Amino acid sequence: MAGHNKWTQIKRKKAVTDGTKSKIFSKMSRAITLESKKANGNISSPSLKAVIDQAKSFNMPNDNIDRAIKKGTGADASEFERVTYEAYGPEGAALIIEGVTGNRNKASSEVKHILSKHGASLGAIGSVTWAFIKGDGGKWEPSTSVPLSTESAKSLEVLINELEENDEVQEVFTNGEFPDNF
Repeated sequence: MAGHNKWTQIKRKKAVTDGTKSKIFSKMSRAITLESKKANGNISSPSLKAVIDQAKSFNMPNDNIDRAIKKGTGADASEFERVTYEAYGPEGAALIIEGVTGNRNKASSEVKHILSKHGASLGAIGSVTWAFIKGDGGKWEPSTSVPLSTESAKSLEVLINELEENDEVQEVFTNGEFPDNF
């Protein structure tokens, strides 16, 4: 019975967890590089310290953190920049998509593709931010909410998950109100 021994099962589980760790570490590395560039490598900077603490909460190794800080202060630092996209999802739910990218055109085309695949549309600058307030720590919090049906909530959840799987997307915020039975 091939593929039924203990090592094969461990290897499969490890491949899944390693893949998710890799995605998280690459996203955190980009965020650290960007903040390091802003703070000129000053580790005592509050914004850089917050991103490092967040990376450590995901058990990111110190070597990776140090490498990202050095990359932010080196010659390659100019290649990363923050991008924010505004979109409308199912039943008019507003989405704010924040990311860090080295290529704006590639990132925007990937985000547009994911949105169109799920029936969502990219909005103009300022078309969605009116429904949010920038809270503590720079997180967007909805000031108004849109109640969603169970079907729409499921499709919005799938859309958000696919957006977050993209390497350039850091966080996705929505004002969609998920039903209680969801």
